[in-house]
Amino acid sequence: MNIKHSVMVGMMGRVADKFHEYQPPKSLKERLQNAKKIKGADGIEIVFPTEFSDSLETIRVIKDSGLPISALNLNVKSEKHWEKGSFTNPDKSIREQATKSLWSAMDLAVELGTDMVSCCPLIDGHNFNFEVNYLDQWGWLEEGIKNGASYRSDVKVSLEYKLNECRNVNILADMGRTLYICERVGLPNVGVTMDVGHALMARETPAEVMSIASLSNRLFYVHFNDNDRYWDWDMLPGSVNLWDLLEVLFYLNKLGWQGWFSYDIVVRDGDIVDTMAAGIANVKNGQKLLEKIGLEKIDDMINNHSSAFTFQSLIEGLL
Repeated sequence: MNIKHSVMVGMMGRVADKFHEYQPPKSLKERLQNAKKIKGADGIEIVFPTEFSDSLETIRVIKDSGLPISALNLNVKSEKHWEKGSFTNPDKSIREQATKSLWSAMDLAVELGTDMVSCCPLIDGHNFNFEVNYLDQWGWLEEGIKNGASYRSDVKVSLEYKLNECRNVNILADMGRTLYICERVGLPNVGVTMDVGHALMARETPAEVMSIASLSNRLFYVHFNDNDRYWDWDMLPGSVNLWDLLEVLFYLNKLGWQGWFSYDIVVRDGDIVDTMAAGIANVKNGQKLLEKIGLEKIDDMINNHSSAFTFQSLIEGLL
């Protein structure tokens, strides 16, 4: 695998919930300076338009940092006008605004030296039965993504799914729906951002659904984190679901996948730089562990259909 590692600079500033602030705010310049200190980090993922209130200044600061951009993350959820949805808003003018935001993100991505826009449409979905017209919603989503991605074929539009948040049920809740929208749109530059934690929340086997996305030529980008399968805690990769992490890495290697790994980690205690570095190290060490056990040996164990022997061997590999 030819892999580069990226950190989400949006996660490197203020961290808070409704009860407590865990990390203080930091300017973009401070966060970029800290990103350069993270051992193993090759680049950054940055959010648009959140980080671009002064677009020219932000572009200057990013370019001055010398940090490559893995992807521009399009945020179409936080501002007030997205309250009833972005690509699926009942107001046609708001839907068109979402599409135009995607166009702007694609242009900006190229200016910053990347060919990837990742978008998780978290505000699109529903909270209650009989709240929305599902037929209209899906049609609007198809139309918005198709019109957006058609704007320029040299930029990939990578859709990230999540079971819920901000809606009780998100319209792109799992891999199946996300691959379906890709096929419905029918453009080669529309694919999937595979967030390992989001797959866990959807009660999926991450390696399985990731493999299906790859077979469909739709696996564009990978986010690493971990959780308890009930909420998106954005914990260190492998800290809870170690075997899922190792299986994801095993199949990425098997597929010969190349691209960026991005680290979507929330740091509620300790140092952000050290924690981000630990996240990257966990993934790299996971790759080393697989090599220690033997990739061909793992293939043989899978083909042997003996889970008892497989897990005995895997655990012995930890010794």
